[in-house]
Amino acid sequence: MGNNKFRSLLSAVINAVKWMHRKRIVILLFITFTLVAVLALEADAQALLAMAIVPGIAGGRHVTDEPLTTDLTREASPGLLLNEIDQQIVKIRPMATPIDQLSRFAGAKHCGSMIVDYFNVDTKATSTELAESYTAPTTMAAGASNKVHLVTENDEIFDVSDTILVQGVRGYEQDGHTLSDRELVLYVAGRDSDNGLTVMAINGKTIGSVTGCVPSIEEGTTLIRMGRAASELDVQSPQFEALPRRDQNFCQIFKMQVEQSTLQKLANKEVAWTMSDQEEAAIYDMRLGMEKSFLFGVKSRLWNPDKKENIMLTGGIWYQAGKTFRYSGEEAQDEMVVELMRQAFTGNKGSKRKILIGGSKLIGWLSRLDHTRVVTSGESVSKWGIDFTELRSKFGTLYLLLSEIFDEVGMEDNGMIIDPEYLQKYSHVPFSTEALDLKSSGLRNTDALVLTEASCLVLRYPNAHMRIIKR
Repeated sequence: MGNNKFRSLLSAVINAVKWMHRKRIVILLFITFTLVAVLALEADAQALLAMAIVPGIAGGRHVTDEPLTTDLTREASPGLLLNEIDQQIVKIRPMATPIDQLSRFAGAKHCGSMIVDYFNVDTKATSTELAESYTAPTTMAAGASNKVHLVTENDEIFDVSDTILVQGVRGYEQDGHTLSDRELVLYVAGRDSDNGLTVMAINGKTIGSVTGCVPSIEEGTTLIRMGRAASELDVQSPQFEALPRRDQNFCQIFKMQVEQSTLQKLANKEVAWTMSDQEEAAIYDMRLGMEKSFLFGVKSRLWNPDKKENIMLTGGIWYQAGKTFRYSGEEAQDEMVVELMRQAFTGNKGSKRKILIGGSKLIGWLSRLDHTRVVTSGESVSKWGIDFTELRSKFGTLYLLLSEIFDEVGMEDNGMIIDPEYLQKYSHVPFSTEALDLKSSGLRNTDALVLTEASCLVLRYPNAHMRIIKR
């Protein structure tokens, strides 16, 4: 250290001492002398190293009047002493690719085109709401009809002879005056060609001398379609046909190229790093990109004016899911999970074992769930080559898995429930590795591999899958 730097440091300490309380003077003096000693030792060490190392006439360096130590060696000849080299290369895998893994485990269907048309068929809706309130008359003349006209939000789900449960509206006992503990049930006597249903009450009230009248029903009341009721002489029933709905997705061409020059291949290396290792790293990076496209890609055709051709982009399954569950994170955890389970496993005919992948905050929140009689958590299970945490309930079983893809796209609080039975992969070009002969073509003196796959994912039954979004 230079004398000027030492004087400046000592002057700063003395000035500080003048402003301090007398009781602290001893402590500050001790700190001052310690700093002086450290600086002096550092200066002496550097001076000794400088004295011990003497330059030679041809640029070499020599050690005089000192034993040869490792410090002197590193100072005089950097790189002479070798560091310990661990020969094992740790291949870092920061994010898993569960969607890609699931689709490959189940196998892909070969498709003869880059455009995949697939069909879904579901069941007719079982409930709707009353669009207009119905107010029952206070009096009715003898012989008046007990049929009434109701307008619903979706008349199309009802046919003649259907029965309807009116949720929240109590029916009547056989006398027509005493309220029953059973809910009101209606019979569909006809359906108007333009709008509305003609119904009769099965357990209705008596108004005047007319029995089986429909009581008042408020707008917004839920109407649940039940079974048909035919008469003894009926040999026919209103027809019911189901037609599949067409949907479409595009296969996307995923590519990755790995090259290694001939000299690079022949050169000695500190660790064993071959073309195969580079290929493995490239495959993993390729799968990470595919995972994001399979989840959040947007189906589109993009015209490239430079190449003068269309680029096909696949649509992600996040946007294909038919249901959405929203939570605030402030509700009781047990109640939220039970409601999540209820919505995931009801209202569809999917399987009772589904997969929940999500961001770190959602998985962390679910991992803190206490063991209850309703929901059991914490057990590990291995399926489809992936280790999951099992979450069981009376509704069904969820397999939980962290997907850092959600974190990467800023959706740490979100997730997705997938029914693996209805996750389908289509492959126009199966995953393949092709060696390019760039040497013979005169382009480059390299070994080159191109990894290619043209594929897409579809959810065959959208309502069996559900997005989880934090409000």
